[in-house]
Amino acid sequence: MNQSQSEEIKAIRHKRWVKSTHFIITLSFLALTVSGFVILMAHPRLYWGKAGNDLTPALFELPISRNYHHGGWEQTTPFKHLTSSQVSAVRTYDIFNENGWGRSTHFLAAWFLIATGLIYFIVGFFSGHFRNNLAPRAREFSLKLLWRDFVSHFRPQTRPADTQYGLLQKITYLWVIFFLFPVVILTGFTMSPAITASYPFLLKIFFGHQSARTIHFFAAVLLLLFLVLHIVMVIRTGFKRNIIAITFGSNHEKK
Repeated sequence: MNQSQSEEIKAIRHKRWVKSTHFIITLSFLALTVSGFVILMAHPRLYWGKAGNDLTPALFELPISRNYHHGGWEQTTPFKHLTSSQVSAVRTYDIFNENGWGRSTHFLAAWFLIATGLIYFIVGFFSGHFRNNLAPRAREFSLKLLWRDFVSHFRPQTRPADTQYGLLQKITYLWVIFFLFPVVILTGFTMSPAITASYPFLLKIFFGHQSARTIHFFAAVLLLLFLVLHIVMVIRTGFKRNIIAITFGSNHEKK
């Protein structure tokens, strides 16, 4: 038996509450991704500011449906009783619109994500999960260790067998948990007129409804990128062992 066969790889021991919340958050995020994409297809234009529609300049457009750069409008008609530049127009094309089920699914999945995320945050804080497993230690902050940790993501065999989370993993997880997810949730709240009517400070924080929608989009894209990279690393470092560890597995697996 050679060294690689006799080496014991220590899998991270996940508690049941971590496994449960991880499972629910993953399903919720996937539902949010699909429904969010459908909502975006109905109006693939992003704006900056308080308001925006097909007749106002967009920050940029996404070529993801037939609603992109359609140009299908009759001649615009100004509102006579308004002194500013608001106009109205009628579409001349068959618009793609699946907002009904898309928004309902998005709303439902969002509350599952928020409720489960709160449980994860509260239990993680009081159980010491964040402090013991995710908080970087002072000794980890060195260029040599950071470089070795970075290289290990491209060459998994260079990572020590008894290492649980590397510095880059810890920083990434903390960034996702304490920045990206809160931004996605708060910008989602800001897009709701009912919520901003009670909490108008959200509009000031995110510069208006349409700005919140744009920030929401970019934060969601970063989360999706994190998910893709996370899956890639799970596969590269031992798909079976990692999946078992986060679902119903044991503490160790011998290789």
